[in-house]
Amino acid sequence: MTNSAKLPSRVLKLFISVGFFAGVLFRRAFLRVLGRTPPATCIILYYHSIAPEYRKAFAKQMDVVMRLTTPIDGERVPRLVPGKHYSVITFDDGFQDTIENAVPELVSRGIHATVFVTVGALGKPADWWPATEPERTRSIATAEQLRQMPGEWISVGAHTMTHPRLSTLEEADAKHEILEPRRRLESLLGCKIRSLSFPFGDFDADVVRWSREAGYERAFTTQHEKAFEHPEPFLVGRVKAEPTDWRLEFRLKLLGAYVWLPHAVALKRRLLTSSIMSRVRLSGSAVAKNSAAQG
Repeated sequence: MTNSAKLPSRVLKLFISVGFFAGVLFRRAFLRVLGRTPPATCIILYYHSIAPEYRKAFAKQMDVVMRLTTPIDGERVPRLVPGKHYSVITFDDGFQDTIENAVPELVSRGIHATVFVTVGALGKPADWWPATEPERTRSIATAEQLRQMPGEWISVGAHTMTHPRLSTLEEADAKHEILEPRRRLESLLGCKIRSLSFPFGDFDADVVRWSREAGYERAFTTQHEKAFEHPEPFLVGRVKAEPTDWRLEFRLKLLGAYVWLPHAVALKRRLLTSSIMSRVRLSGSAVAKNSAAQG
């Protein structure tokens, strides 16, 4: 889908998010009027590639992160203080340009981040991306680039071996995709790999269970939702961000105004399913009547 084709949907989401955020602000203000401190909130952003031409835009976004939130390490989450808003920065796939362009901007600002790496593609192009997307021809980091990252600021997580949709695999294949990257990264980097990010945000109950059994402490999805609302969660949602986001769009994502999206998608699916079932029932009724008339 071209950018022009995506524009109406993007604008609609922006307007809905403005209204949603207005409601959030009203609720928090009402709590304060009642003498109650609003609960702590946290949004985890996830990026993919950060091309050289978008480094300045990404840097400006990180300045906004510093102004509007308290950035924390998503793998070592501190106790969240009520009334404060936190953020976590993550990257999927492990692109070379992420390490070259995003990591220096993060380190210069003292922002922790986690880079989830597709281990079977180290040093190779990300061929799971659609042919129409520029990321398809961009390369994943090499083992040496991963070793050279500043470990005190940047953590490495697993993003499977070959970037499949885990829920579609046979059990043995899925377990290999989940466990093997952890083993290889720990051998390669000499440190514990604590977290896993699901490719395409795809998972089911079995995938979550196998991820726990593989020894991961946390699994990250692509579901737009607030994070760490419950103590020590295993499954954590994130909000997609891009360096090309509009200024208002990025601020709203960062402040949690886009967490309505999964609920809208779920409602759309329920309505679509209900519509299909209604048509099936009507079709069945028509066939039955026709058969009765012919009899």
